[in-house]
Amino acid sequence: MSLAVGAAVERAGGTGPGVRRAEWQLALPLLVAFVAFFVGPLLILVVVSAFGDEKITLVNFAMWRKFLNDPFYWKVTGNTVKLGFLTVAATLLVGYPLALVYLAARPGVQRLLLFIVILPLLTSVVVRTFAWIVILGREGVVNSVAMGLGLVPAPLRLLQTELGLVIALTQIEMPLMLLPLLSVMNRIDPNLLHASEALGASKWRTLFRVTLPLSLPGLVAGCVLVFASSTTAFISQSIIGGNRLVYLPLLIWQESLVVYNWPLASVAALTLLISVTAAIAAISLLGRRGMRHLHA
Repeated sequence: MSLAVGAAVERAGGTGPGVRRAEWQLALPLLVAFVAFFVGPLLILVVVSAFGDEKITLVNFAMWRKFLNDPFYWKVTGNTVKLGFLTVAATLLVGYPLALVYLAARPGVQRLLLFIVILPLLTSVVVRTFAWIVILGREGVVNSVAMGLGLVPAPLRLLQTELGLVIALTQIEMPLMLLPLLSVMNRIDPNLLHASEALGASKWRTLFRVTLPLSLPGLVAGCVLVFASSTTAFISQSIIGGNRLVYLPLLIWQESLVVYNWPLASVAALTLLISVTAAIAAISLLGRRGMRHLHA
């Protein structure tokens, strides 16, 4: 009996053809769903983008030439990527000090901070966005406080501006920065920080030479998530940015559901996918180089 059980356990932990076949069978539903809901629509976008807007049966790549030769579309693409990097920078400047406060706080305060961090994920993005309209409006909280303190003589224009949109996205996307960052920083051995201080390093030197290098994987993951989410935040871009700020998600919506120019909408969608993927690859590459440099 024990021999039979041992053989069964060995087969379960082995890497034979039978086990590999079972693993593929378990992964097959996920593979089918991936092909059906990602690869399939992506191929449809590629095919539709090759047609013209008038002769839908003619493959002439007219929309690609129109998109690439028009400075307006290049500006929209650049503004979309710029919005992503500005949001990443803002969430990083606010989120990393907050993560340090979280690590230094007592367990009860840590639970409170964690609840505040994940609170935006518990509310609808539409509710959060309309709340920022109230906050950033001419008679909103920001302008009321600024005018009450005498900082500005007249209400600031924050709605339908890039600054107001970045401020709103910073709060909306903050959980995507903090959750992976806190996950990595919680695993840092406190003895390393104590050893650095015992060797005479200042708190700033310990931060830049010990804490920051060890937290770099979570930092890179947070930057990637924030960039991908902020560049595709259609609701926030449309409601807070309005029609004055045109980004690729809004352009895709206008061309597909307002103008019904599906080939041009497909080109814009593929451009958004390519630009976001390229920026994410650049962030990941910089992160890997930084980690190799720190470990060298």
